[in-house]
Amino acid sequence: MADRAVALSGKTGLFAAALVAGLILAALVAVFTAADVGAGLGPADWAAVRFTATQAVWSAVLSVLLAVPVARALARRRFWGRGALITLLGAPFILPVIVAVLGLLTVFGRSGVLNQFGAALGLPPVSIYGLHGVVLAHVFFNLPLATRLLLQGWQGIPSERFRLAGQLQMTPRALFLALEWPMLRQVLPGVAALIFVICLTSFAVALTLGGGPRATTIELAIYQAFRFDFDLGRAALLSVVQLVLAGAAAVAALWLIPPISMGGGLDRPLRRWDALGGGQRVLDGGVITVAALFLLLPLGAVVLRGLVGLGQLPPSVWQATLNSILVAGLSVMVLAALALPMAGWIATRRRGGVEAIGLMGLAASPLMIGTGWFILINPVLDPARLSLPVTALVNALMALPFVLRILVPRLRETLQDYGPLTQTLGMNGWALWRLLVLPRLRPQLGFAAGLTGALSVGDLGVIALFADQDRATLPLQMYRLMGAYRMEAAAGAALLLLILALAVFFICDKWGRWHADA
Repeated sequence: MADRAVALSGKTGLFAAALVAGLILAALVAVFTAADVGAGLGPADWAAVRFTATQAVWSAVLSVLLAVPVARALARRRFWGRGALITLLGAPFILPVIVAVLGLLTVFGRSGVLNQFGAALGLPPVSIYGLHGVVLAHVFFNLPLATRLLLQGWQGIPSERFRLAGQLQMTPRALFLALEWPMLRQVLPGVAALIFVICLTSFAVALTLGGGPRATTIELAIYQAFRFDFDLGRAALLSVVQLVLAGAAAVAALWLIPPISMGGGLDRPLRRWDALGGGQRVLDGGVITVAALFLLLPLGAVVLRGLVGLGQLPPSVWQATLNSILVAGLSVMVLAALALPMAGWIATRRRGGVEAIGLMGLAASPLMIGTGWFILINPVLDPARLSLPVTALVNALMALPFVLRILVPRLRETLQDYGPLTQTLGMNGWALWRLLVLPRLRPQLGFAAGLTGALSVGDLGVIALFADQDRATLPLQMYRLMGAYRMEAAAGAALLLLILALAVFFICDKWGRWHADA
């Protein structure tokens, strides 16, 4: 109906979509052209493929299995701070990966809290590096995501069914089999598939906690081929393998995710009559406490250790901080220039064909796009000179699918509600955007800008390919400090990075919600 109610110009949307498709396809063509297909994959490359799949499977399975009791406990209990805890479950999404890794090292590392506690008990030290460290970090990031998704599944069960179960005095086991297990059978495969795809493209975690012949992902192998061997043909071939593997997994994930329906209800407030016994309360409380500690301890360690390290920051960290702010600002501006016209065109169409172009950024990993552009730029210009704008552009493309999901529903609703009035008034073009669309999209724009800016501030991907010693963002500079074993200074940089990411998100989101209720 939206295309009949009002007509935003589709030319700019088409141009933006063509530009996005061209940028990604140019990188793909460069990678396919440079790929040394005849050489084939060596033993080390096959080992990287196996490790990538293995860690992704373990990460997905453990994240989902651990999320089930946490989500079930949160669904059954009401307590002070429950809303804050659920909100906190969204924090790892904008948390810079390198910061979380440093927090995990502080708790689980060789000199970490747990090893010191084990040493006091006479236990041998446990190393966090390798497969189990990579999986641990992925569980840290994806357990909250899985919990949030499963919790939505529980909240989708009509409250009338829990009321009926209470009237029938069903035991917790019977209620689980009758109501909860059917929901889990629908939700679990899709959640596991989503996390599997996310972990397939892991780079920063593998860079810091993996490495070596037995703990290298494909993304890390691409980076090593670039930085250590400068073997563009092998890097391109690995990029093709990564594209095929991640693309096939993404298609499989879409195929696995079924339509979820638990039946309709009267939207009454959800109340649970099961699990009222003392033992079950203690069990749920214990599960929630352990999950909260698992998330909060590394973050608390980053803050405490970072306060000590702030005084040891070298001048290069402050320059890197300015570079990160510049990258975040560029990413937000590029994203706004691409996403707004695309969202406007999608909102006036019955089918979101242009939205599929935006999703191309997810199918191709950032490192693969960076590889393609490095191959294109290298013959004519030093790629390091374009490290910051290229990093900003890739981050904008990576955020584009999420931002379109945020903007399009609100924009479509706005055009449906006000379209006839704007046509009567003869309002169109820039006046339509300035007086109607942008004011009503302001909360969504603020949230999308905050999300993009925070992700760009913490990105450690393309910048690692393009940067030289004179150019670095804050995550890369922090990684260099860790590599030089200046852990106190790295901790200070981590705290600075954490504050910067949260500040960017808060400022943008606050701008979006300013007078939102007016």
